[in-house]
Amino acid sequence: MSGRIHISREVVLGGAMLVLLGLIATRFPAFVEPGNLANVFNDTAPLIILALGQMAVILTRCIDLSVAANLALTGMVAAMINTAMPDLPIPLILLVAVSLGVAMGLVNGLLVWRLSIPPIVVTLGTMTIYRGIIFLISDGRWINAHQMSDSFKAFPRQVLLGLPVLSWIGILAVIAIFILITRTPLGRAFYAVGGNPNAAQYAGINSGFTQCAAFVLSGALAGLTGYLWVARYAVAYVDIAGGFELDVVAACVIGGISIAGGAGSVAGAVLGALFLGIIKNALPVINISPFWQLAISGSAILIAVAVNVTQNRPKGRVILKKAEHAV
Repeated sequence: MSGRIHISREVVLGGAMLVLLGLIATRFPAFVEPGNLANVFNDTAPLIILALGQMAVILTRCIDLSVAANLALTGMVAAMINTAMPDLPIPLILLVAVSLGVAMGLVNGLLVWRLSIPPIVVTLGTMTIYRGIIFLISDGRWINAHQMSDSFKAFPRQVLLGLPVLSWIGILAVIAIFILITRTPLGRAFYAVGGNPNAAQYAGINSGFTQCAAFVLSGALAGLTGYLWVARYAVAYVDIAGGFELDVVAACVIGGISIAGGAGSVAGAVLGALFLGIIKNALPVINISPFWQLAISGSAILIAVAVNVTQNRPKGRVILKKAEHAV
């Protein structure tokens, strides 16, 4: 039954996106041209990558509010390394960024696992700490385009088979996480721990370890996105991607990832991210103030949570009448 609900949710969300594009096309037909839609996907690729990691965390009944701060810190470190060593190969910078992201995700996971601190408290704390570390290592200074090497900035923008490398990385991330979630014991453990932690424990699944692994995955994807973000926009500073964690959570919830854990799909997370990406790209085009973006994201979260709760609410059982008949 739950599988049919997920498919239905994804179909409805896909239909809503088509209706949204149709409405936008009435005001600005050029928006729905293939070239522009490819640009929208490229702009949304960082959100898709982060939403995939957040999905894994939410499936295990946790949440990671530090993803944007993780992104900002890894991006700043990557930019500083490039500034100090302009000739360092890009694969090594990517390795450093992902490794740093993994380390920050591991910190979150261990605090939740070993100290049993609520995930929202842990990640709110580490979010602030990571932002503070950025200020300490950069002394509050910006790193701008002229300080970065050409190869550093060019990598995510290089076009391969008609799409930028950033888009291809987003596509590869979707495929990799889909395989992980649907074809590996760890992916099944995410669902088991989120769906029923006690049953998962009886089945021999270590709930704490599984949640920690989800945080590590989220951290790795945030670290990867950190380099891609800084290189694409050619700037690094303390408040980079400020508030972006709200968009990441919104993408997951809109895509049908249950905040109660144990329910959701990769397709849903991707569709949720694309839905937000279309909205954010369309607002300036149709002359709607960008200051409404946070309000729209927050409203979308509330509506999606209300829909999820309504769909997943268990049917109550009336036991008194049964007891009367038994008597």
